[in-house]
Amino acid sequence: MILDLFTGCRTISLKFCYFLLLSTLLSCGKDTSKKDAVKIEESAKSEITQTNTADTKTILCFGDSLTAGFGLDDINEAYPAILQAKIDSLDLAYTVVNSGVSGETTSGGRSRIEWVLNQKVDIFLLELGANDGLRGVPLTETRTNLQAIIDAVRKKNPNTKIILAGMQLPPNMGPEYTTEFRTIFPDLAKENELALIPFLLKDVGGIEELNHADGIHPTTEGHKILANNVWEVLEKELQ
Repeated sequence: MILDLFTGCRTISLKFCYFLLLSTLLSCGKDTSKKDAVKIEESAKSEITQTNTADTKTILCFGDSLTAGFGLDDINEAYPAILQAKIDSLDLAYTVVNSGVSGETTSGGRSRIEWVLNQKVDIFLLELGANDGLRGVPLTETRTNLQAIIDAVRKKNPNTKIILAGMQLPPNMGPEYTTEFRTIFPDLAKENELALIPFLLKDVGGIEELNHADGIHPTTEGHKILANNVWEVLEKELQ
């Protein structure tokens, strides 16, 4: 049952390699320093402010290293920037803000969400949870933190559209834990009536040429596929 979770993986051995690497590397060496996180958030806030003054709507991508674009030479190669290019090509009045922090957990996201929401956000993409699972955080805690982030967004602006990005875990965490973890995202999406990206890393996870040498973080080509996975859901919300 575990093997069908990653449809993009080409062989069982490659999947297993991916799972092992994921369990140690996705968090990018524990948490990002507070100093770096503050710099990232200050940049995000600046972008949001510029967005408001330009009279465009804001799409905020709130996540971990996958959103931050860890391993890329240029943040403009990360999926949020690729989404921006797509939106610009369609002449849509939206600005995409990358609020990804490498190593971020749902607890860390919960602690910074109020600051991030100082400005109006029209579409909120929530991509967190993988680092919780890799560290064996109790699933009830992960679920509670994600719900708290969702509640904070809606409290700030009930009209903000929320998109939840689903994630899956390697089997070494145990079948019961990994299965329950996987269900957190569709369950929360259903309970809160959110748009859901079933699996952000679909067609990327475990494919050697689409990931950096660590086997985890997507290359530029990998991020293009991530952007397509997001776009399948985001496009409907833009309409």
